[in-house]
Amino acid sequence: MHLKFNPKLLLTAFSLFAVPAISQQLPSPKSHFGFEIGDDYQLANFTQTEAYFKKLADASDRIELTSIGLTEEGRNQYMMIVSSPENLKNLAKYKEISQKMARAEGIGPEDARKLAGEGKAVVWIDGGLHATETVGIHQLIETAWQLADRNDAETHRILDKTIILLTHANPDGQELVSNWYMRNSDPKKRSLEFLPRLYQKYIGHDNNRDFYMMQMKESRNMGRQLFVEWMPQIMYNHHQRGPAGSVLAGPPYRDPFNYVFDPLLITGIDALGAAMYNRLNAENKPGFTRLTGSTFSTWYNGGLRTTTQFHNVIGLLTEIIGNPTPEEIPLVPNRLIPNGATPNPVTPQKWHFRQSIDYSISLNWSVLDYAARHSDELLYNIYHMGKNSIDRGNSDYWTAYPKRIEAISELMKSARPTATASTESGPAPKVNYYDMVFKDSTLRDARGYIIPADQPDFATAVTFLNALIRSGIQVEKATAAFSVAGKRYPRGSYIVKTAQAFRPHILDMFEPQDHPNDFQYAGGPPIRPYDAAGWTLAFQMGVRFDRVLNGFTGPFEKIPYGELQNLKTEIPKAAKGYLLSASENNAFLAVNKLLAAGADVYRVTAGPDLGKFYVPASAKAKSAITALGDSTRIAVAAAGKRPAATTRLRAARVALWDNFGGSMPSGWLRWLTEQFGFPVTRVFAADIDAGELRKKYDVVLFVSRAIPAKGNERGPGRIGPKPEDIPAEYHGQLGSLTAGKSVPALKAFLEAGGKVITIGSSTALAYHLNLPVRNALVEMTTTGERPLPGEKYYVPGSILQVSVDSTLQSGWGMPAKADVYFDDSPVFNIAPEAIAKGAVKPLLWFSADKPLRSGWAWGQSYLRNGVTAFEAAVGSGKLLAFGPEITFRAQSYGTFKFLFNEMYVFEP
Repeated sequence: MHLKFNPKLLLTAFSLFAVPAISQQLPSPKSHFGFEIGDDYQLANFTQTEAYFKKLADASDRIELTSIGLTEEGRNQYMMIVSSPENLKNLAKYKEISQKMARAEGIGPEDARKLAGEGKAVVWIDGGLHATETVGIHQLIETAWQLADRNDAETHRILDKTIILLTHANPDGQELVSNWYMRNSDPKKRSLEFLPRLYQKYIGHDNNRDFYMMQMKESRNMGRQLFVEWMPQIMYNHHQRGPAGSVLAGPPYRDPFNYVFDPLLITGIDALGAAMYNRLNAENKPGFTRLTGSTFSTWYNGGLRTTTQFHNVIGLLTEIIGNPTPEEIPLVPNRLIPNGATPNPVTPQKWHFRQSIDYSISLNWSVLDYAARHSDELLYNIYHMGKNSIDRGNSDYWTAYPKRIEAISELMKSARPTATASTESGPAPKVNYYDMVFKDSTLRDARGYIIPADQPDFATAVTFLNALIRSGIQVEKATAAFSVAGKRYPRGSYIVKTAQAFRPHILDMFEPQDHPNDFQYAGGPPIRPYDAAGWTLAFQMGVRFDRVLNGFTGPFEKIPYGELQNLKTEIPKAAKGYLLSASENNAFLAVNKLLAAGADVYRVTAGPDLGKFYVPASAKAKSAITALGDSTRIAVAAAGKRPAATTRLRAARVALWDNFGGSMPSGWLRWLTEQFGFPVTRVFAADIDAGELRKKYDVVLFVSRAIPAKGNERGPGRIGPKPEDIPAEYHGQLGSLTAGKSVPALKAFLEAGGKVITIGSSTALAYHLNLPVRNALVEMTTTGERPLPGEKYYVPGSILQVSVDSTLQSGWGMPAKADVYFDDSPVFNIAPEAIAKGAVKPLLWFSADKPLRSGWAWGQSYLRNGVTAFEAAVGSGKLLAFGPEITFRAQSYGTFKFLFNEMYVFEP
């Protein structure tokens, strides 16, 4: 959908005299909302904001309003394109220049200089992604108004030299949060506290963790503009909240930055950061902190700001204080002394919402003024970074990862003293330790990656490729079989070459992240990464690929930028039945469609086809499989007869735990089950505590942070509101799981034949049930047993490799080794006699002392032989405990089957 609001005003010879009249015709925020943006105790909701955007665009010749798509709740997501009237007439030209400069394909430096001079810097400014951070969307409203209304020389220069993309990041969240805050007629009683549900339909705050995967509609809408359509040179992502004792945190950011970045990106961030805090200081606006003054770095991919950095875009983040209800800047003594991190400290004081809006406007104008003054430089620099990436992808190149430096250090330590000793022929040559590593041909960066079409779950591999395509990566497809480096690949295989502008993002999706050992001081505690330390998407998704170190060609066709790939299901003819592979995620979607259509489905429980689904041929079966369409591929094999060891399936009655206000892991899992067709019912603590669960459900799912730790009565999370403080419709969602009431109800459910699946910290249920398992990550001290301290063992979010028992139902269709997302996840020791009796069966365990695949794992040798997932019999039922995050942010496709396999009932 595209909504365009054209101005009704014509420029004439008298246009200079018409400027004041035009300004008077523009609707001010106060005339529309009834209050000034930033007034205390006032928030605008999305319905009001949408009407204002339309009204403002209709009246201004500086704004073109467009809907970039629909949200998860069905609202229009708007982007305002703001520039001079003349520039707006030539948007297609400037968009094309921006695309050419970002992709840097077939353009020499001289032509790039010329295009840079002809183009306009494109600057993205968004607001509202995290809807409870209310400064974000309100500064966006005020920015739009001021860009339309102001007639000072600086603003005109900005409009003439830049194209500004003002983007609403979360319309659904604004509607929910603002209405919740404004529901109380007494302004002094208004509060953002106890929001009843997530401010993005499924994932709430994690909507800023979805930008290399782009699962949510809002992420896809914005990703297309950022990586396929407009490809800005600067993007500015507004957030809250600054560190206590400051007003805001901003660029430049603390180390480490990701080693795949072009250095020009980092110095570009430095330059914009200087423009931002210089302006604030010039306007006597103290309280900006940077570098080690905050926790924010440029290591992580996946955020709205950070993913753009892997595309050579100067991605900016600020985290500011401020709320419609006035607050206090607290006294933090160590922030009062000026230093390199905080050159201009702020003093304790009462802080009003409008002050944060004013700061945000100053920051926006500093970015826009920089872009206007350096428009050609920004355009050329993004070209230069892209050209560097293409050149590196076309040559032998070694990225300077920490592991390479460690390798040099180890070589130097192990060098013999005689290496430089004199010989009869003269002095021995010095050993070039640098060349021993950085000229080692086996350690080069890949020239490209091949994703074979004959891998067990090719549909998931294509889902991975579509994530790359959505992020602007050039993908190629083989039109015929071909060979590279002595290996044969079938027609339909995909190729991703690194000789392209967004090479940093390609490396980040295929290669391991090598997070440095980062401690507060030598021998001290670790410094936690801002988010994950390792996330390699190809590993998470279980994609099989080959790294190619030399340049290669073949019968490859380039897929147009942004064109998603589909695979068609081929149904065998004249078959008595069908076999569906247990290795394919999409097989579970097909089975769920078949069961919903009333078709018979069986599971093979023994023999060479263990785990496969058998479907007798019928009109219902063929219709259900065909209805999946050309966009959902499953491997369907003909079966001459029903395999001997089969059991009929029915869909399980599945309950998924959630809590008041919403759990993000639960929301991700709810979205995931919807995508794969599993019918799931949300339940809350009161539903579980009511007991008699077996009458309603076959399976109950608990994500992380649901079950209380052993020794704690109540589960983690915030203390809920009083029932009288929230609408009656939410009363049934209040409360949290407890050891005294919830655990006995779950034990009764298990003993009656139910199945409980726990993930992450919720595996603590095993301890409450007194199963013969214990924490493997402890040490004995003089005062008793304690968890291993961070100085000895620390694994933040990273990818580790585990061994898998694929003979157990949970592991059907899985390989012998799997990559799991592990974030300080539980690891267990199981009593040998329990294993011998079959009471507890290990499913996933660490068979190596160095299981790290991507990220950071300090003291990983402690993991060896530890069990990180198991199943246990409890009465007639079964408890499944998965320590790793097997459904992590709906990204870890490679481990979904551990859950999916357990979400059916075997009929007698």
